[in-house]
Amino acid sequence: MEDSYVLEIRERQFSDLYMCYCGYARCRSLHSYGPAVRPNYIIHYILEGKGSYSVGGTKYELEAGQGFLIEPGALTFYQADQADPWTYLWVGFDGKRAADYLRGMGLGENRLIYRSSRGESLEMAVREMLRHNTYTAADQFVLEGLLYSFFGALSEELDVMSAREAEMGSLYVRKAVEFIQDNFCNPIHITDIADYVCINRSYLYTLFQRELSVSPKEYLANYRLTRASELLLITDLSVESVALSCGYSDPLVFSKSFKAKNGVTPTQYRKTRS
Repeated sequence: MEDSYVLEIRERQFSDLYMCYCGYARCRSLHSYGPAVRPNYIIHYILEGKGSYSVGGTKYELEAGQGFLIEPGALTFYQADQADPWTYLWVGFDGKRAADYLRGMGLGENRLIYRSSRGESLEMAVREMLRHNTYTAADQFVLEGLLYSFFGALSEELDVMSAREAEMGSLYVRKAVEFIQDNFCNPIHITDIADYVCINRSYLYTLFQRELSVSPKEYLANYRLTRASELLLITDLSVESVALSCGYSDPLVFSKSFKAKNGVTPTQYRKTRS
């Protein structure tokens, strides 16, 4: 781990909710922690990169803008992605009302994964916490206020997923991707994909953005154009036939889309790579 900054609080003047420690770290490839059990709650928020979080037999693949909650006594393991390791911040806390406050935001028990667009505010709060690193009474009060500010920012735009919801979301996406791969050669539309997996188009869009970081429309177009690239190289089919084989009824629309993605027309692509 590199660029790691940690503040640990050893003396506490509050009981309802208090901070135990906080930190910020830019992780190396595959840096991991655990399996381990913590005595208090910890909220992580991912600022950049990707990684995975495993708890209770479930593994979550997470990215920037998402975060995860560690509960006291839970055996957890988390690891930075190999190609795009994450940078994250964390706040460890506890208190008589900690569980109540978390439930009020929708976190806790089987709801451990969330998404928030308030990353800048969360990072500012933690960086300010790290500045108040003495055990004076003044700093203790400031840290308590910053902890509540952190919770306030987090709760403003919080999208929480339960383990069941995460599993079902992944299942819907997998089934949608299978449908696209089996039917890309036909003139299918996003509504056809949504109808196949029995969810509405808006929810399908949300799941694709969450799981794959692209819309269903973008995924379908990219898959068609990727297969078209392969056909141009391994067959002698005309450009018109390649277009029809990849779900494009209009060769001109196909050529325009192909050039927008690859920088050259289908004919030029075949000539330069043959």
